[in-house]
Amino acid sequence: MAESLGTFEQAVLLSVHRLSERAYGRPVIKDLELRLGRRVSAGAAYATLNRLEERGLLISRLESGAPERGGRARRFYRLASSGIDALDESRVLTAALWRGVKWRPKRRFA
Repeated sequence: MAESLGTFEQAVLLSVHRLSERAYGRPVIKDLELRLGRRVSAGAAYATLNRLEERGLLISRLESGAPERGGRARRFYRLASSGIDALDESRVLTAALWRGVKWRPKRRFA
């Protein structure tokens, strides 16, 4: 079993997968905010993208910048084979954890 993924790491990997060829910083952040229903700091997103790439779960490529961006380059991401494997494993693990759990807890108010 590979090192487990945190919830935010899973969200980032899934965002990269969803965005496909458009997976670079800003769109990833916007997709995360939409899916998670909260603000996502650029620092957290970029740190996670870098960490996932260092772990070999993402692959990136740098594309030269367009004039409308002042020539600034963009780093695009895609899932590595090990990233796909990690998401598969995470999905199976989560399903196994929930298997047999009856989830209708009674709300308790203090």
